[in-house]
Order: sequence, then structure tokens, then C-alpha cells
Amino acid sequence: MFATLRAFLFMVVFFPLTFPIALSAIICSLFDHSGRSYAAHARFWGRLGIWLAGVRVQVSGAELLPNGPIVVMSNHASNFDILALQGFFPRPLSWIAKKELFDIPIFGHSMRHGGYIPLDRGDGRQALKSMEAAAGQIRGGKSVIIFPEGTRTRDGRLLPFKRGGFLLAARAGVPVVPVTINGSFQINPGGALRLYGGTIDIAIQPPIAVPEGIKRSAVEEHLLTEVQSSIARGLASQ
Repeated sequence: MFATLRAFLFMVVFFPLTFPIALSAIICSLFDHSGRSYAAHARFWGRLGIWLAGVRVQVSGAELLPNGPIVVMSNHASNFDILALQGFFPRPLSWIAKKELFDIPIFGHSMRHGGYIPLDRGDGRQALKSMEAAAGQIRGGKSVIIFPEGTRTRDGRLLPFKRGGFLLAARAGVPVVPVTINGSFQINPGGALRLYGGTIDIAIQPPIAVPEGIKRSAVEEHLLTEVQSSIARGLASQ
């Protein structure tokens, strides 16, 4: 009962605060095209949510991050994964968003300057063009975060990985950094309106280089296998 009340109070306080933060980010992005202001707003939003929830976040493995752009892939156990990564990951991360959102006046403009990357999931040919454009932006310096499971787990176990993120990583040709998140499922179980106290552990794993000299389909399979194994080992060690 207390966990449900705690979740309700969190939503009542945090959700209304999201709108002025988003509005400020949009306005600032109209004048700051570097994306730094948008990233600062996003980090503040993430940390505010974690603080209001009464949750702690610990990050380990920051020294393993390579220089240059990366593709971060993490397990996804609860809504608090986004807040924790947004607020506490050692470097700013861009998110992949569907292309239609970028057509919204002002909001889409803000997303572009905030570093978000549009992806067209329409017909196959256009989707491939969009994937190559997104890969080019990553090669150009943007680091992105992807949840390869595609959705949150409902029972705390790792779900099968979808291939789309690995196709993007193979095309971008930048290191993939697996990240294991522990504790967020216990704080906010999937599909439940409950919120408990606790600590979210973000464990950054050693980067995985994109292999060269083999077929792209083999590259995708290699990355999927290695990333899944790395994340799973981190979960098993807790």
C-alpha cells in the first residue's frame, strides 16, 4: 500500500515539473545550437526524478569508456532506467526517435538541436536510407543509447534482443558499450504502480569493437551475441 502511494505522489509531483523543464529546453535550444543546453536540461530532469523518488544511483566502469562516439546498449527493467541514464551516465547520450516527431513545429527543431536522431520506420527502402543517415550522425560524433530488448521486462529477466540496434551499430562502425542496470526492477517493477526505495547500479562493461573484414550480417550477429552475453553476466553477478 505504501509503495503504491509513494508511486502516486511521485507522479503527481514529477510529471507537472517535466513540462516547464521541457519548455525551457525548447526555448534554449532555439538559441543554442550546440546541444549543450538541451543536454544540461535533460541531465537536470533525470537527476530531479531520481531525487524526488528517493532513489540512489551508483555508476561504475566509467574508466572503460573509449574516446569518440559510442553506441550504448542497456537492459531495460523499469521507467527509472531512463532517468538514471539521463541523469548520471558519464557523458551526454542522444536518443533514437521516430522521424514523425521531428516534423512537429518547435518541438522537432528542439529535438534536432538536442542531439536526438530521427529514424524512419516506414517502407524498407526509406528505412534503410534513414538508418544510414543515423549511422552517419553517430560517426560524426553523437553517442546514442539503445535498449535492445525493445521494451521493459515484466518479470526482471532479460528479454530477447531485437536486431535493429545492432544493424545501426554495424553501419556506424563505432564501439558498442554494454551497460548492465541492476536494482531498477526492484524499485519499480514492470507493469506495476509501485515505487520502493533502493539503489540503481549502472555498470559500464568493456567496449566491443565492430569487427572488420566479415559480412555485415555476421557483424550484427557477433555484436548481438557479445552484448547480450556481457549484459547477462553483469546481471548474474549481482
